[in-house]
Amino acid sequence: MDRLFDDLARAYDRGIQVPGKELHFLILLSFLVSFAFIRTSAHMIRAQVSWWPGNVETRGGTHIHHMVWGILLLITAGYAGIAVAPPSPWQEIVALAFGIGLGLTLDEFALWLNLEDVYWAQKGRQSIDAVVVTALLLTVALLGLSFWIDVYQALLVPLGWRDESTAIIVAIQALAVGLAVVCVLKGRVIVGIAGAFVPILALAGALWPAVPGSRWSRARARTTPPGA
Repeated sequence: MDRLFDDLARAYDRGIQVPGKELHFLILLSFLVSFAFIRTSAHMIRAQVSWWPGNVETRGGTHIHHMVWGILLLITAGYAGIAVAPPSPWQEIVALAFGIGLGLTLDEFALWLNLEDVYWAQKGRQSIDAVVVTALLLTVALLGLSFWIDVYQALLVPLGWRDESTAIIVAIQALAVGLAVVCVLKGRVIVGIAGAFVPILALAGALWPAVPGSRWSRARARTTPPGA
């Protein structure tokens, strides 16, 4: 276990600290935490938990969605980061504010996409999809390929794999990307995106039946003889 922690710490130093990606890390971390908090808050409010604060409303009864606060944070952090470009530690504070604003705004992605309150409707799933995609893209931008190689080695070495197994790890990752493409063709876009970084998830998604109307199902329908 100590070896695992040491390898993960080395991966963090090499992939985040040394390249100076702490700001990227703060944005990703604050984004995930703010989304988890506000989504939990929404469920608490819907369940009418007595001790949990309710919705924010004006005196006229207008409900202020939390994406409003998120947009304001994005505007403020964006202006401060570009026009002011403050030094440390204000730079880190701006990064945290931007990540929080991103989480609050994307949690209601479906609302501003459809221009109607669909938070608890079927279309509200679009917000979760947007958060998953954003989190994965932020993770890719933050870490890069070398970090993933280090993490794979940290997880596989205790199982008997040797440190010089980079070629095998790259082959596994390439296979994951190929399976992720299959997932996308089958209409499972989110699983495909996540599976590009988690091979076992890509394998599961590739084995699942295709979503009706997806490219995979349409192509299969064209090549399958009638009555087969």
